[in-house]
Amino acid sequence: MSQARFVPCSGESWRDPYAMYAALRDEAPLYHVADGDYWVLSRYADVSRALRDTELFSSRKGLTFTYGDMEAIGLDEAAPMVMLDPPEHTDFRRLITKGFTPRRVASIEPAVREFVRDRLARIAEAAADGGEVDVIAELYKPLPSFVVGHYLGVDEVDRGQFDAWTEQTVAANASGHPLGAEEAVAGLFAYFTGLIERRRAEPADDTISDLIGVMGDDITAMIRILGFAFTMVAGGNDTTTGLLGVASELLTAHSDARVHLAAHPEDIPRAVEEFLRLASPVQALARTVTEDWTAHGATVPAGRKVLLLYGSANRDPREFGDTADVLDIARTGHQHAAFGFGPHHCLGAAAARLQARVVLEELLLHFPDFQVDAERGTFAGGSFTRRHQSLPFTPGKPALAAGRV
Repeated sequence: MSQARFVPCSGESWRDPYAMYAALRDEAPLYHVADGDYWVLSRYADVSRALRDTELFSSRKGLTFTYGDMEAIGLDEAAPMVMLDPPEHTDFRRLITKGFTPRRVASIEPAVREFVRDRLARIAEAAADGGEVDVIAELYKPLPSFVVGHYLGVDEVDRGQFDAWTEQTVAANASGHPLGAEEAVAGLFAYFTGLIERRRAEPADDTISDLIGVMGDDITAMIRILGFAFTMVAGGNDTTTGLLGVASELLTAHSDARVHLAAHPEDIPRAVEEFLRLASPVQALARTVTEDWTAHGATVPAGRKVLLLYGSANRDPREFGDTADVLDIARTGHQHAAFGFGPHHCLGAAAARLQARVVLEELLLHFPDFQVDAERGTFAGGSFTRRHQSLPFTPGKPALAAGRV
């Protein structure tokens, strides 16, 4: 009899979910969680298929394993784009792709690099004489907020609110009580309602202004724009933080990879793909089956939710071979699922890659001997995104003279 079982992770239990994933893949690739009445898919082939088949695996009922969660936090009418299915999803996504073209993403690189350099200078000063800092608080958490705010046209002084909204939403989902995020969603919607009104009168070079220009000013447009803002704030902050934390942990544990990338920064973009695979910042999201679906000897009834374990799929030896759990910065030939597949492939993938590349380039340039203390690091709450809440960081010996960081 199979000993595999799935228990949602949160906080400290995120430290090592991989034994659980392996048991599920090997013994129960379609697993039923009785407490909550949802199902779990853990193999790469199954997760990949479900992500691409939007007719059978629908996003309309929300992306968590909780039933009625969208209605509970007031997102049933202002459904974010990620909670739409084609063709409605396709039509809306087409409207906003202007803001996420490679050229538009590349245009923010100077601002990102300046932000990173300024934060590294603060870290160097704070950690002078062998001290340490929390790299999550100093760099990995504020950076994605800066980028999301840039895209949405939010005043810099207001961007700190993003983290508070994200924390409340993730914590509420982790506790199984989505109503706990009601206040955060209300605050988010109130802020962006005001911003939308300002942008109607004074358009700027940001995604909110782009959407207003193509969608008009009726109530439906307002609802859709609010849903998009929610997606950007809730999905664009903690995921990049998760990627950067794990990348730093891996480079500390694998000094050969760190030395190589410091000497060959041109290889960093390929290494980022491997960090994405092993980190899988979004560890799981759910879909709802629209009809009875049978696989691996079991049947999921129509209307039931299926949790797709991205974090397990990205370490499946059936796809990535015997070294699936091992860092290989030269790995090629396999497509990870960190950004999803099909119509819902992450719209912010290029921006996330840009942030990771710039951070690693600057970090390895200025502090090639940096270390993070993974054992003393802590993990944030939430059952869907795996990210560090804190991560002690020591710069090591600076590569450049003081003042050039």
